[in-house]
Amino acid sequence: MAFALSSYPVSYRAKYGSKQWSEEYIQKTSKTAEEESRLSETERGVLQNARNCFDDMPLVNYTSQYGLSCFEGLKAMPQKDGGLALFRPDRNAARFRKSMEGLYMPGFPEEKFLAACIETVRRNAGLGFSPVYKKEWEKDSFMSADSVYIRPFTLAEGGIGVNISREPWVVVINTPVSSYFSGGNSDAVVTDRIRATPKGTGWIKAASNYTISALAKHEAAEAGYMECIYLDAVDRNYVEEGSSCNIFFYLKSGELATPELGDTILPGITRASIIELARDKGVKVSERKISIDEVLAETRECFVSGTAAGATPIESLTYKGKKTIFNGGKTGELSAEIRDTLKGIQYGLLPDTKGWLVRAL
Repeated sequence: MAFALSSYPVSYRAKYGSKQWSEEYIQKTSKTAEEESRLSETERGVLQNARNCFDDMPLVNYTSQYGLSCFEGLKAMPQKDGGLALFRPDRNAARFRKSMEGLYMPGFPEEKFLAACIETVRRNAGLGFSPVYKKEWEKDSFMSADSVYIRPFTLAEGGIGVNISREPWVVVINTPVSSYFSGGNSDAVVTDRIRATPKGTGWIKAASNYTISALAKHEAAEAGYMECIYLDAVDRNYVEEGSSCNIFFYLKSGELATPELGDTILPGITRASIIELARDKGVKVSERKISIDEVLAETRECFVSGTAAGATPIESLTYKGKKTIFNGGKTGELSAEIRDTLKGIQYGLLPDTKGWLVRAL
C-alpha cells in the first residue's frame, strides 16, 4: 500500500487572519470503516474526491502557482497493548513552525499542531479508521507494518503574483500507510541532480523541494534502483541525502557517520533519534562532511532514515557506473539493531524509556 490517497473522514483546518488562528474539525462523511469496506471501487473514488475537496479554498494561490508551502509527515502507530501512539510529534511541531517562518509565514503554534494531530487520529479511530497491531509484523521488524500517516500542510491564500503568504491555512489529514519501500532490491544510485543549494530552502520541509526528489526518485526506479543519493551542490563531492530521507554510513573504523546539518539538509526527526539510539549503544557517531570517495572505500553498512523509511538498509551504491556492495549485500548487524530498536519503541514492543511516544488512544 505505502502511501494511499484514502483520507480518513475527519480533518482539521486553521486559518490565520487578524493576527490569530481560527480552528475547526471537519467530518466529511458519517460512514463507518466497515460500511466503506463494502463500497465498490467507483463508490470509494467518489467518496475520496469529496473528502479531498474544500470548495471554500482558492484554486489560484501562492501554493498552486509557485509551490509556496511546507508540510510535515508523522505517524500514529498501533501499539502492542491495543492503543495508538505518535512518535515525537513535538519535534514535528517545532520543525513545522520553523518551516513556516522560514517561508515568511506566521508560525503555527506548536501546541495547536500537537492538539490537531492527536485529535484527528483520535476522532478517526473513533469511527473505526485505524490499523490494529498484528504480531506477524514482529517477524520482519515492522517493515511491513501499518500505521496512520498524519499530514499537516499549509495552503496559501488566493493570489496570482509572486508573493509570500501572510494569511495561510494549515490543514491536517490522516491516511493509511504501510511500507514505504517496496520489496526486492535495496540498491541505490548517486544522481546527477541537485536537491538543494546553499542559501536555499533545503533545511525547510518545503513542498517545492520535493519536485527534484520526485524526478530523481523516478529516474532511479526506471533504472532499477530503490533509492537515489544526492551530492552537494558546490563541490559535487560530499554526500547529503537520499531522495526524501537522511543517510548513515557505518564505517570500517567503527564510526557511524551522517552528513552534518546545514541549510541544504533537512533536520530529520528519525535521524536525530537514530543518533541518540546509536550513542546509547556505545557507537561513535559523527555529524560531518563525508565524501563519496570515503563512502565507497570505507563503508561497511549503509542505511537511510525518515518517517516513512524508518531505518532502511541500503545494500549497494552505484556511482559513475561502478557498483559498491556493502556487507556482502546483506543487512548489517548495527543497521538491524538500530532498525529493530527504533521500530520496537514506535510500536510498543520495547519500552519507551525516552518518553518519545505520545498516546492518542
